[in-house]
Amino acid sequence: QVQLAESGGGLVQAGGSVRLSCAASGRTFSSYAMAWFRQAPGKEREFVARISRSSVSSYYADSVKGRFTISRDNAKNTVYLQMNSLKPEDTAVYYCAGRSGAGPYDYWGQGTQVTVSS
Repeated sequence: QVQLAESGGGLVQAGGSVRLSCAASGRTFSSYAMAWFRQAPGKEREFVARISRSSVSSYYADSVKGRFTISRDNAKNTVYLQMNSLKPEDTAVYYCAGRSGAGPYDYWGQGTQVTVSS
């Protein structure tokens, strides 16, 4: 099993950059594919980005492609989300998630708030 805790959120001006971190506790972190999701007030949770266990493969939602970069450091048990060229519509609670197989993401962090001002 793995426990996840996000950090790095806060208030940022439009056009700015923020890097979110997701620290994992547990001895099997490297066996989990990881992802970032986000949820804005009144909206459903949406997929943002995912990365494979060994960082060989990554995938992004169209809304963030070219602006966000997901990465991981298995030696540090940490996954990152580098967010550049931020827009007000990026404002949301960002969640880190993990899964050991092809099923649903079954491990989730508590979320971190990112607010992008105009």
